[in-house]
Amino acid sequence: MTASIVARLKLARDDFTLDVNLHLPGRGISALFGHSGSGKTSCLRCLAGLERAASAYIEVNGEVWEDSTRGYVQAPHLRPVGYVFQEASLFPHLSVRGNLTFGWRRVAPAERKVSLDQACQLLGIGHLLDRRPATLSGGEAQRVGIARALLSSPRLLLMDEPLAALDGPRKREILPFLERLHDELDIPLIYVSHAQDEVARLADHLVLLEQGRAIASGPIGETLARLDLSLAQGDDAGVVFEGKVVGHDPHYGLLDLRLPGSDGPLLRITHAAQVMGSTLRVKVQARDVSLALAADSASSILNRLPVRVRESCPAANPAHVLVSLDAGGNALLARITRFSADQLGLHTGQILFAQIKSVALLG
Repeated sequence: MTASIVARLKLARDDFTLDVNLHLPGRGISALFGHSGSGKTSCLRCLAGLERAASAYIEVNGEVWEDSTRGYVQAPHLRPVGYVFQEASLFPHLSVRGNLTFGWRRVAPAERKVSLDQACQLLGIGHLLDRRPATLSGGEAQRVGIARALLSSPRLLLMDEPLAALDGPRKREILPFLERLHDELDIPLIYVSHAQDEVARLADHLVLLEQGRAIASGPIGETLARLDLSLAQGDDAGVVFEGKVVGHDPHYGLLDLRLPGSDGPLLRITHAAQVMGSTLRVKVQARDVSLALAADSASSILNRLPVRVRESCPAANPAHVLVSLDAGGNALLARITRFSADQLGLHTGQILFAQIKSVALLG
């Protein structure tokens, strides 16, 4: 049976109603994305049992945690959940080691998924074990908080905007550690954020929440490319690819990335050597893609891909048009002027060449 997380939740308040039917992958990182007040935190609290929904069905990889139709509710302290909040909330009277082992000692040895050494190695906190929380930076404290959640041996890890209280440098410090959790642990993670750059870098699956409703849910590459969603209208609109390293030019410092699919195109990016066959995640912004009727080899642009027009729609700026493109089975977005669209004779099914001015490596 395919691993999955199912959450059907209805929660009514005076000024807000949560009504969602979520079907998420049972592995990897699923992001709940939306503005403040959209219902992201309420979803997490219901999953953890900290909030009682009027109607709820919660199932995590085959194990039912709540079914209101049968009157069954698993108590919060019995749910195998690791919860990471915006603030680390460490015990101030305990050392880092004491904070980490506080919950870990309460897990039966046979049920421990993560060892103390492994958690310290994953989060890079081994050198902090004898320190007190008051002496830690914000980034260090949050890494300890994440390690503490892992050491509870959860079957589901919940993170509620864990980077929101940190400044830019501290966020950049923690993001690589979150990527390591994704790559090295088989614990599903639901990640709440309203920062699109975090979601693009970390998530495999994206849920877009608005006013308590899930208006979109799907693999991140597909969801970011949907023209009917507000994500496509923002200045940082773009798509995410995971490409396989298939070549390296040490003279020019270029990597060749093969995008997914049997017809997956090749992207060239400026980067140091990587292990052949390894996977890298990149983002292409819609504003960095121009369209042409023919490939222009007399150009400084490295990446020129044959594409087919899927659809187009007006952009938020009335002078522009958003164009959804198919690049060898991969979705791509372009934002061009209405004048350019008319000059191209833009229409569905048209074969064009996408000229990609910039490719951002995520991570």
